[in-house]
Amino acid sequence: MSKHTTRMKITKAIIPVAGLGTRLLPATKNVPKEMLPIIDKPSILYVVEEALGAGITTIIFVQGRKKNSVEDFFDVSFELEHTLKKQNKNKLLKIVQDIQKINCVSVRQKRPLGLGHAIYCAKPVIGTDPFAVLLPDEIMIGKPNTTKELISTFEKFNQNTISILDVNPSDTSKYGVAHVKPLKDTIYKVTKVEEKPKSSNSTWILPGRYIFKAEILDIIKDVKPDNSGEIGLSSAINILAKQEKIIARQCKNKRFDIGNKLGLLKANIELGLEHPEISDEFKQYLKTISY
Repeated sequence: MSKHTTRMKITKAIIPVAGLGTRLLPATKNVPKEMLPIIDKPSILYVVEEALGAGITTIIFVQGRKKNSVEDFFDVSFELEHTLKKQNKNKLLKIVQDIQKINCVSVRQKRPLGLGHAIYCAKPVIGTDPFAVLLPDEIMIGKPNTTKELISTFEKFNQNTISILDVNPSDTSKYGVAHVKPLKDTIYKVTKVEEKPKSSNSTWILPGRYIFKAEILDIIKDVKPDNSGEIGLSSAINILAKQEKIIARQCKNKRFDIGNKLGLLKANIELGLEHPEISDEFKQYLKTISY
């Protein structure tokens, strides 16, 4: 690989938003799960802000039917801007205008054929560039920025890089699990990944943050669908693992799985306790609750 290719900046991030959000029904019957609020922001904005904080300049939403509100959120809202200007609500106006400045591209996944397929749908936008993938069900809070750390690791080792998180053994059946070997400090060699195993001797899960070279798109293209007809990202990662072309970095930030009711509630509570406008009153309210 040429020095020029090695030094290419990662400026594109894929965020798959085509999921139906069945674990959050009935709220997600007509509202995309990514638009459910955490305090005063839709959850998707937390993920987008993480990407932007890592130096990403282009957000690629891979969406399905009835997900237009995700794209619309980042579009211009003339009526709202006009009203805020008229009412001299300049602070809110700036928030709205800053959201509208984010460079977003929308790609349609016409059929729900799995995460690997969703990522492959973005190939016309990705081209031959390395890219990030951020799953919107996962919110990472803390510094340094999780995606920024992954990009730094990718650039240092010139390897596909994924985030891993150590969890209780009882939680491994809920997520993709990585089998790894230590390399240096918080960096590991990935030997295999499993998708929601019933049991596993590894406690490293995949919290939905990845940095890939464009080569994975060609790998995904040749991956055969599983028994449910889906093209899994895990299958492509395992091919990279066999080729010794993928490493992992331990994530130490606070993480919320907001794809389920309890995780979404926890995120609202914990981030509410940190919100500058409501934290004091919210803390006082919580002290009045006892069970």
